[in-house]
Amino acid sequence: MVTLQQHNDPAAQPSAVPSPMPGQHDGPAPSPIPLPDQLKGAVEPAPETAPVWETGNKEFPQPKLRLKVQDLDHPGAVAFLGAVNAAKLLSTAVNNVLRLLYRTPSDPYTTVPPTRSVTLILRDMPGVAYTTGTDLDNDHKEIHVSLNYINSISPASRLTSEITGVLTHELVHCYQWNAQETCPGGLIEGIADWVRLRCGLSPPHWKKETGGDWDRGYQHTAYFLDYLEVRFGEGTIRRLNEKLRQHKYKTEYFWLELLGSSVEKLYNDYVGKSKDNDI
Repeated sequence: MVTLQQHNDPAAQPSAVPSPMPGQHDGPAPSPIPLPDQLKGAVEPAPETAPVWETGNKEFPQPKLRLKVQDLDHPGAVAFLGAVNAAKLLSTAVNNVLRLLYRTPSDPYTTVPPTRSVTLILRDMPGVAYTTGTDLDNDHKEIHVSLNYINSISPASRLTSEITGVLTHELVHCYQWNAQETCPGGLIEGIADWVRLRCGLSPPHWKKETGGDWDRGYQHTAYFLDYLEVRFGEGTIRRLNEKLRQHKYKTEYFWLELLGSSVEKLYNDYVGKSKDNDI
C-alpha cells in the first residue's frame, strides 16, 4: 500500500462539533453510487448558471487530505495516477463543494461542518464509491473508490472528468447536513449530484427523467433541485442544506417552511415545465 498525505495548518481546523452528518453511525454506513449505464442517455446541457469549477485561492479552512492506494499494480491505480493530480483535485473540489453549500466562511446564514480530514482510499471492491466516518470520529472522513470501476471508465478521454465528478459527489457527503439522520437518502444523494451538476461535471449518461418520485436520488433528484435553485433564486439549495442542520426532517413541514409549498406540488410544477421544455 502506498500512502500520500497533504498537510495543512492545524490551527485552521474548526473545533465545534455540530449535529450528526450523513454516514455518522456507530459503524461504516456506505452510500454507494450505482454503476452508470454508459450506453444510455444523451449529453445533458449544462445548467443555466455557469459551472463553479474554480482553482482560486482557498478561503475555507482546509482538511488534511490523504491518498491511500492499496494496489499500485492494479490497472485502475495506474489509470488514476496518470489521469489526475490527487492533491490538486481534492483541494479544488473541497472548495467548490463549500462554495456551493456555504458560500463563504463568514456567511452568517450557514454553518460549515467541522470536517478535519478526508482520506481517499483506492481499492479493489464492487460498485463505484462510498463515504463513511473513520473509527476515530466522524470529523474524519474516508472516501472509498473502486479501482475496478476506474479501470472500466470508457472512453479513456472521460477518465479525468469522471474521476473528478465521482470525488466531488463523495466530498459533498463529507460536508452536507442530514437533519440529524432523518433526511431521506434520495435527497442526500440528490444534493451531492446537484453539486456535481453545478460544477459542470455531469457525465454523458445523465438526463432528466421525470417519472417516479421526486426523491429517487442521484441525478434524478439533482435536476429537480436545480429547477428549484433557478425558480427560487441562487442560494436555495444552500438554505435547504442549512435547514437540514437545524431541524429533523418532516415532509409536511420542511418544504412548506422552506419554499411555501409542498414538495409534491413543487415536483409536479417541475414535471410540467420539463414537458413544456421550459427548463
